[in-house]
Amino acid sequence: MEAYMMNRGPPYIPTTWSLGGSPEKHIDIPTTSVLLVLYILGAAMHMAIFQINLRRKHKFFASLFIFIFCMARMTTCIIRIASVSLPTNIRLAIAAAIFVAAGVLILFLLNLVFAQRMVRSLYPRIGWHPAFTGSLYALFVVVLLSLAIVITATVQSFYTLRPRTKTIDRALQLYVGTLFAIVSFLPLPMLGLALLIPRKQAPDRFGKGRLRTQIAILALGSGLLCLGAAFRAGTSWRTPVPRTQPLPGYFSKACFYVFDFGMEILVVYLYGIMRVDLRFWTPDGAKGPGSYSAGAMQNGVKDTENGNGQNGHGKH
Repeated sequence: MEAYMMNRGPPYIPTTWSLGGSPEKHIDIPTTSVLLVLYILGAAMHMAIFQINLRRKHKFFASLFIFIFCMARMTTCIIRIASVSLPTNIRLAIAAAIFVAAGVLILFLLNLVFAQRMVRSLYPRIGWHPAFTGSLYALFVVVLLSLAIVITATVQSFYTLRPRTKTIDRALQLYVGTLFAIVSFLPLPMLGLALLIPRKQAPDRFGKGRLRTQIAILALGSGLLCLGAAFRAGTSWRTPVPRTQPLPGYFSKACFYVFDFGMEILVVYLYGIMRVDLRFWTPDGAKGPGSYSAGAMQNGVKDTENGNGQNGHGKH
């Protein structure tokens, strides 16, 4: 089969192993079908939260973005099932590889936004400084441009047999994979520094609930996503193994489904069950130190949990 595909012209099947190995219908289709159901339920949960909040004039667009992420992952699962069912259709395999790599970026960027809110709450002068905000926006631009790079490199790698071109494509994929792992990790040191640096004033509180609960949720969500991204990046840096040799254990299907999809699903349900739409909400028009708590007071909101002014709506 592989010799036939190599002789028929591009796109070509990969000559080295990647995470997940070769398609196996009796494993991949049932597993991916279960993942599809989980993403459908996750999408329904976050869209329901978004719609209920919208009717109460409580705007929290992160719920909408998590819904979009789940929809993208549903598309990924459908394409992957089709690709496994039609193993000779390399174009489906290309599409599946791109969707697998790209979708999780939404969660990475959301975590950075949540971490930014924590820094602005604990250290308003730093969090609202133009240099800090500008650096974060610049990082977002770099991430989006890098996504375009990895998509181009991935597609090109299927359409060439030239060793030099493949080497360049692999270098680009390693760069982007490493960058994404770093981006997934960034909220953790941002939280750590925010907690370790001594404060001279009380936090500019936002959202509903205790500060330590907000920190724990974000740290857990970031840690799970970082674990998956770090595993993918780490294994991609290993010396490529030809498909003529046995599949390495770190490329097994268990590793693929746990570190590619399992971590994401845990975060989707964590953020829904723990109601990040309430805990990480900030008032519209917040701009500058003190604007989080000031916006909460304008909405007449009190934190029943610790007695501090909060940025939630009484209806919630």
